[in-house]
Amino acid sequence: MGTKLTGKVAVITGATTGIGLAAAKAFAQEGASVYITGRRQAELDAAVAAIGPNATGVQADSSKLADLDRLFDTVQAQHGRIDVLYANAGGGDMLPLGAITEAHFDDTFNRNVKGVVFTVQKALPLLSNGASVILAGSTTSIKGTANFSIYSASKAAVRNLARSWVLDLKGRNIRVNTLSPGPTHTPGLVELAGPDQAQQQGLLDYLTTQIPLGRMGLPEDIAKAAVFLASDDSAFVSGVELFVDGGTAQV
Repeated sequence: MGTKLTGKVAVITGATTGIGLAAAKAFAQEGASVYITGRRQAELDAAVAAIGPNATGVQADSSKLADLDRLFDTVQAQHGRIDVLYANAGGGDMLPLGAITEAHFDDTFNRNVKGVVFTVQKALPLLSNGASVILAGSTTSIKGTANFSIYSASKAAVRNLARSWVLDLKGRNIRVNTLSPGPTHTPGLVELAGPDQAQQQGLLDYLTTQIPLGRMGLPEDIAKAAVFLASDDSAFVSGVELFVDGGTAQV
């Protein structure tokens, strides 16, 4: 049990699996009271049980503003403030140029951009002075990726939101940073290859060859970086894009 986040109130959206769940566990282990969201109640309940007594689950889809209102009303009633906000909810599917649909575009940008914008904006009245805001980025924000252009564009948008919001919030000493994983072994990544296990393993094997450190990232790798950005260890870090990618986007 650590102490880096003792007494902090943290909110992590999209934390029922993968990186979000690992971050929620890490925050709780460092002493934070953690609120998590998920779109499906059963998975949300399981995640709260896995995190432990410091966790509270609120069923919410971050692209739906009424759901965000319910989330922050709950935090307001129970703690009255937020010290760490990790806008982690999001995702996307692969489609090549020529097959992109309006529904695909809207779904991706609603989850990755609209959801982030209104998660942070609606949290503003609760954010304590000096709070840490973490936005979920990706190495795709700076790299071209075949069949993944809409997702990549959405993450590039997130990167600029962080740059701009640092200026909007400088009067409150609120830090805003982007945490950008590289290939990370999560259910969401595996599902990009479809249901066939051989194709899933083929994707993982290929991605591993692209990582200078020679292994896939683990959700826990990203969670450790999230703890750094959430804690006072990063008190003079704001506006950055922190890549946790085994060197993938760096060489």
